[in-house]
Amino acid sequence: MTSNSSHAPPTGSLWRGVLVAITTPFDRELEVDRSALRAHAAWLVERGVQAIVAGGSLGEGSALSFPERLVLVQELVDGLSGRAPVIASVAASRTSDAVALARGAEAAGARGLLVLPPYVYRTDPRETFSHFHEVLGATSLPCMLYNNPSAYGTDVLPEQILRLAEDHPGLTAVKESSGDVRRITAIRSLLGERLEVAVGLDDVILEGVRAGAVGWVAGLANAFPDASVELFERARRGESSSANELYRWFLPLLRLDTTTKFVQQIKLVQSEVGRGSTRVRPPRLELEGNELIEVRAILRAALAHPPPGVRLD
Repeated sequence: MTSNSSHAPPTGSLWRGVLVAITTPFDRELEVDRSALRAHAAWLVERGVQAIVAGGSLGEGSALSFPERLVLVQELVDGLSGRAPVIASVAASRTSDAVALARGAEAAGARGLLVLPPYVYRTDPRETFSHFHEVLGATSLPCMLYNNPSAYGTDVLPEQILRLAEDHPGLTAVKESSGDVRRITAIRSLLGERLEVAVGLDDVILEGVRAGAVGWVAGLANAFPDASVELFERARRGESSSANELYRWFLPLLRLDTTTKFVQQIKLVQSEVGRGSTRVRPPRLELEGNELIEVRAILRAALAHPPPGVRLD
């Protein structure tokens, strides 16, 4: 099998810069709070993020019904009115449901899709390829494949990604969340400019950009979009000293994106800075006790020594 590196890179890319994996706000009855969703997305775009990713892991996609996932897309598309693209996360236990969700998100106005492995069942390489093949073949939208082996138990290797890219021109990017930056190097080596790579874990963003990533699907950007955009831009421009300085400040917060309770932790930070509520859907429960104290302590320490020249409000 040969590399596709001779192919022209995608034009008008959705995948460059900071793409926020937006949290899903809930009202007191734990229904999707549509007005809060619109307001939060608009604020993020005003702060310079490039795109909004809806209904992913941080967006509690697994706790949303099929219609609710499409509601997220429609509300964001209508609310943003073209100011930034909306990317819909596509994940399901059944391949047929993922196909239907991909088609529904395209009809609702999504500009791209973030395609996840199947929920629950851990597929072998043949099954993994078949699942992605079916979903990618069901849409005309540009797609980003999401690789997160620790969360989903399925590790999509660079060689498998190459095979999918050869079969599906619409596969134009990978969200790499293995935590191993060598994967970014391997993907770039094997596929050249054919696919763009985005970092999917907040606490490896600096290392990821240095390895060749051109995008960041960010979590703490829900609370600190200015700092996220500034960090990414410093890294992209190769400003090592200033990027390292901002990264050192941000890193304790960014690590909140990498634990089992990352949804609760990021929503708590949002709430503490006045940009959301702590409400989550069961089986998740809001933080309490030492977990609550620890996250608040991390946030207080960061806010006590803000990075110079970076807006945090």
